[in-house]
Amino acid sequence: MSNPSKFIHLRVHTEYSLLEGAVKVKGLADLCRKFDMPAMAITDTNNLFAALEFSVSASGAGIQPIIGCQMDIAYSNSDRKDKPPLCASMVFLAQNKQGYENLMKLNTCLYVDKKGQLPHLTIEEIGKNSDGLICLTGGAEGPIGQLINKSQKTAAKSLLMAYAEIFKNRLYVEVQRHPTDGGLPEAERISEPVFIDFAYDLALPLVATNNVFFKNSRMYEAHDALLCIADGAYVDQQEPRRRLTPQHYFKSTNEMITLFADFPEAIENTVEIARRCAFKVPLRDPILPKFAEDEVDELRRQALEGLQKRLAVIPLSAPIEEYEKRLDFELGIIEGMGFPGYFLIVADFIKWSKDKDIPVGPGRGSGAGSLVAYALTITDL
Repeated sequence: MSNPSKFIHLRVHTEYSLLEGAVKVKGLADLCRKFDMPAMAITDTNNLFAALEFSVSASGAGIQPIIGCQMDIAYSNSDRKDKPPLCASMVFLAQNKQGYENLMKLNTCLYVDKKGQLPHLTIEEIGKNSDGLICLTGGAEGPIGQLINKSQKTAAKSLLMAYAEIFKNRLYVEVQRHPTDGGLPEAERISEPVFIDFAYDLALPLVATNNVFFKNSRMYEAHDALLCIADGAYVDQQEPRRRLTPQHYFKSTNEMITLFADFPEAIENTVEIARRCAFKVPLRDPILPKFAEDEVDELRRQALEGLQKRLAVIPLSAPIEEYEKRLDFELGIIEGMGFPGYFLIVADFIKWSKDKDIPVGPGRGSGAGSLVAYALTITDL
């Protein structure tokens, strides 16, 4: 990060925060340039889908990409064993290659061995995969903020100390302000003074973030409708439902400095964090597992056997020799492009899905229209 800046956005949800974020990855570099921000972090909810696309587009435009993720954390076990744990979100940012690898490991932990529960991490999983990561505590909606708002300050401080032990000098106490006409949302108003006391007591740095879900404040109503679609709710319903504020947009540097004028160090620490992160996802060729010792021979064998089975039950539109000639031509093209392994792998999981009565699509692209795909039962047309 070469250019000086006074504030860096560290909590941005792109369209890959499915049915939640509404900021397009391709437009992020333009937003950064508009507000003279040389760096920015994306922190999609429980996934890293945008990591490569953002790394390529941002770095190509001269913006430093910071790869992060907002993940749901189990912070309190339920009173009942048949109920899932209480969860709230925290943010993790990759400082380096090791941090990115640990970010990917934590993304796997979100979904594996959760016994049918919603994606979440445990503090033990985080402790095992924390190297190279900077942790933001999550603000009022994070685990510590949730405990504070439930009048459990002792438990909140103990949890904060536990994360401070895991992340050492890589933990930041996150504060957010999304004011409306009625002032700060209640959760932010109640938790902020406690966050500040905790930070000073434990000598932890504060960091100011804006939880960005849409590009500008004019998009609030459209985004509110998006949340309703996600939750099966109605915009005008009287019952409680998930709501954000018009303040959850990509604010300018001056807006954030003004908002946190009483805590300039929390603004300055966004730049410090950006300077501590120096990693972008590299481009590389796809890495596919080796399907067979000789994938060319295996593809030809399966394709020829598959064609014979197909021709035994369908009305012929041409002599068998024409089908075989077409198959040989297509196999030559596939071999020349280095795709035998790809076709074998796709055929394998399509066959498995059909055997398990799992619906599969009709296929797409030129490959899906090939006789080889039909012979391998990838397609049925």
